Amino acid sequence: MKALFLHAHHDDYEFTAAGTFELWRRKLGADFTAKVVVCTDGKAGHHFRTREETGAMRLREQAAAAAIGGFQFEPLRLPNGQIPREACLRVTTDLLAALWKAIRDFEPDYLFCPPVASDPRAGIHVDHVAVAAAVREVAYMINVPHAFTPEYPADETQSKPVKVPVILNTYDTYQFGENSHDLAVDVEAAFEAICDMSWCHQSQIVEWIPWVGRHKMAAPQNREEWKNVLRERFLRQNRELGFKSPHAFEMFTVTAWGAVPTAEQLLKDFPPITPKFSHVKKLRQRLARWGGE
Repeated sequence: MKALFLHAHHDDYEFTAAGTFELWRRKLGADFTAKVVVCTDGKAGHHFRTREETGAMRLREQAAAAAIGGFQFEPLRLPNGQIPREACLRVTTDLLAALWKAIRDFEPDYLFCPPVASDPRAGIHVDHVAVAAAVREVAYMINVPHAFTPEYPADETQSKPVKVPVILNTYDTYQFGENSHDLAVDVEAAFEAICDMSWCHQSQIVEWIPWVGRHKMAAPQNREEWKNVLRERFLRQNRELGFKSPHAFEMFTVTAWGAVPTAEQLLKDFPPITPKFSHVKKLRQRLARWGGE
């Protein structure tokens, strides 16, 4: 199994899907390959470090988390070789082309990305919105070999099909109460690993996030304090979605952007999905409309 995480920033993975990937890694071992692609340069998220210093630091932090989590990591590069700029990401032909190539090169079974905000009153982060919209727009083109050959030249007389993944949306804290989900994965068994991976992002959880004040988070001084902050973060997500549980959960919504799975496929492939906090019956009905059942 191959799973690809496509998101905007260098800590988005740890806050939305790291536990699920960790449980997959523990279950499948060498039969599981995970990759994280970050779609911005990370240079904007700080208040006293320079842009260049911040960008270099965030690359090191994500690489450290990857070493702990056993996943591949790379920044997304546009056709000209540049990494897209943080804080002003837009859906452009070059962004679509870069995502198309990243997905086709890896050929994941499952692809995870942020959701498209459906309520205009919901809070957003511009970079999250752009990645979500771009993945949605490029999804059909994944198995269209000539879609971006102007940007990535190839022999147009010799084409082979590539796998189209099942595409799922993650939870997005910026939507502030407007999140929904189909599947709730209990990642409590991976909580310590999530803590270790996320603790790598010192520039964010110790410096930037507490300063910007958007997440109502105190600056942790050590891993133990961060563990408590992270626990409260998970509990806040649970309360938002009506989960009466002290466990950490990660939530996902199944889209029809890519391949349409069956509910049985998802229940078989995923780490244990908690039925009481999931909406499998409604998901099954939706998948049937889409032709997956």
